Amino acid sequence: MPAIFMAKSSEFIFLGNSRVRGIYGSALFEENNNNNVRVLCARGIGQFGLYKVSQTLLTRNTLALTIYFALTPISFRSVRVSSMDTKCYTQDGTVDLRGRPVQASKTGKWKACAFLVGYEAFERMAFYGVASNLVNYLTTQLHEETVASVRNVNNWSGAVWITPILGAYIADTYLGRYWTFTVSSLIYAMGMILLTMAVSFKFMKPTCTNGVCGKASPLQIAFFYSALYIVAIGAGGTKPNISTFGADQFDDFNPHEKKLKVSFFNWWMFSSFLGALFATLCLVYIQENLGWGLGYGIPAVGLLLSLFVFYLGTPIYRHKVRKSKSPARELFQVLIAAFNNRKLQLPNSPSELQEFEHQYYIQTGKRQVHHTPLLRCLDKAAIKDGNSSADTSNPSSTCTVTQVEGVKLVFGMMLIWLVTLIPSTIWAQINTLFVKQGTTLDRNLGPSFQIPAASLGSFVTFSMLLSVPMYDRFFVPLMRKKTGNPRGITLLQRLGIGFVIQVTAIAIAYAVEVRRMHVIRVHHVSGPKEIVPMSIFWLLPQYVLLGIADVFNAIGLLEFFYDQSPEDMQSLGTTFFTSGIGVGNFFNSFLVTMVDKITGTGGGKSWIGNNLNDSHLDYYYGFLLVISTVNLGVFLWASSRYIYKKETLEALHEDCSRIDAKPLDTSPLGLQV
Repeated sequence: MPAIFMAKSSEFIFLGNSRVRGIYGSALFEENNNNNVRVLCARGIGQFGLYKVSQTLLTRNTLALTIYFALTPISFRSVRVSSMDTKCYTQDGTVDLRGRPVQASKTGKWKACAFLVGYEAFERMAFYGVASNLVNYLTTQLHEETVASVRNVNNWSGAVWITPILGAYIADTYLGRYWTFTVSSLIYAMGMILLTMAVSFKFMKPTCTNGVCGKASPLQIAFFYSALYIVAIGAGGTKPNISTFGADQFDDFNPHEKKLKVSFFNWWMFSSFLGALFATLCLVYIQENLGWGLGYGIPAVGLLLSLFVFYLGTPIYRHKVRKSKSPARELFQVLIAAFNNRKLQLPNSPSELQEFEHQYYIQTGKRQVHHTPLLRCLDKAAIKDGNSSADTSNPSSTCTVTQVEGVKLVFGMMLIWLVTLIPSTIWAQINTLFVKQGTTLDRNLGPSFQIPAASLGSFVTFSMLLSVPMYDRFFVPLMRKKTGNPRGITLLQRLGIGFVIQVTAIAIAYAVEVRRMHVIRVHHVSGPKEIVPMSIFWLLPQYVLLGIADVFNAIGLLEFFYDQSPEDMQSLGTTFFTSGIGVGNFFNSFLVTMVDKITGTGGGKSWIGNNLNDSHLDYYYGFLLVISTVNLGVFLWASSRYIYKKETLEALHEDCSRIDAKPLDTSPLGLQV
């Protein structure tokens, strides 16, 4: 009876007659009596070109082979003996900072991510230390009007979240993720230092005489907002790259590491929640009671310390090899080719379209994407005309199915991105109108302690901190047993649950504001500084629900855009997440401005006036509830038509599902493999 065994990659150790552990992939082989090997099933990548099976080395218990991976059963004769290599390198082609292959046991995984997670906690502390109470600083220190302060906070927040598009492009095209992050983080730190100076020195703020304060001078405004937008520029290079860089520390070709990465985004966000919690609980109180300079200086110092921690981990980081061309180039190449071939007839079978052989993807380490029936007009870019062939350097050449599917993925993600804008608009209320609304309510906790209105945002973080472990440790395993999905539920199902919770939150916010307006009428409250006899904790449910929703939305969106992006555009894919938040903030700025202008026309009472005790904020929340409900319906329609990316590796894994691919720790000789 022929021996059947499983092999992993180019250089490996044969264990008994059952399986082999190696470097670049895995395969199931059948060895016959003539020393020929038949590939029954294989998956993986090669890194050094053509591989063939070697002769037996030493004994059958220590067989060293070199494999040419095939994606279909194939037979060939053994030709040479390979050398033993007991080092196990990563299978996804990652390298160190000098471009050398890295050993899986000494780099990456959680020991590398610990440095990155530490940075994220301090960076979130710095960001939310500014963002959570910025609207109060603008109204109480720079003496801006309510609508103007909300607009300026939203515009700055929008810039913070939109600049990652440029940062991701630079990383994917020129510098790589590590160096883009390094330069941008220094800019970020410089902005925080300048911002601390702006709020610390008296000559940088308006002067007050007998309780009457003038508006900030043009120089004061210019310095303050310049520092703010330097922070935004720095964030543009750090946000899209640090999370993606963290995901790069896990090898998708290693089943154990791929499973670890499922939890990475959850715990990544968990660390950011810790930073946000410290900011909303401690820094906000320090700013309002001990001084704005100290409240901004602490996160600035923390950010500098986190950069030092990040650099300590440099020797064990894994780096994806930077592509030599712009990742957006293939997108335009497909569109141009599809337009040029618009009059051609599509073949009946997708197999007749242009595509490289499997060996091309094996040898280059790239991933082949399966054909999908959506946007068939783009398939015309891959029509074979008998003369041209796929050439990524020629914009007018015939494209491959994998290239076309990459463009389809981008269009699919754009559709999902559009329906995330309204949820991002709802989220923008937390640091703006929710805070101003809280300042009108009774904030006393005991006889001598008053809760800062912005500190209520800590309950968003508390609910996240509690929900993430529960989601990861209880919800996912439970749903995994029922659905068979490693994530428990699909990415879009996760988003849908989050959107439903968010609609519920804005409905509660509307009901609470209706209640606040009723109390105002009953107690005849009218002045802008009068306190409504209603506890600020009435706002607690909307904060908590938005926090729970964000566990589904924010983490789900980050993972969705990373997972579904074309291989060469994963940093740009992450910017779908950040830019959605940015555009949502800009959209809220636009809505607030237009609603104030329209409702205040002709002497009417503005829905969002300087005096929220004499406005109709409930009408604005009702408007947000309506558009959120409509948006939820659009999302359900879009998600029902979305087709997930399916790579050759995943398809092959389904065919090889009976292969036990669990990595082995040692060979029979005790060698580390």
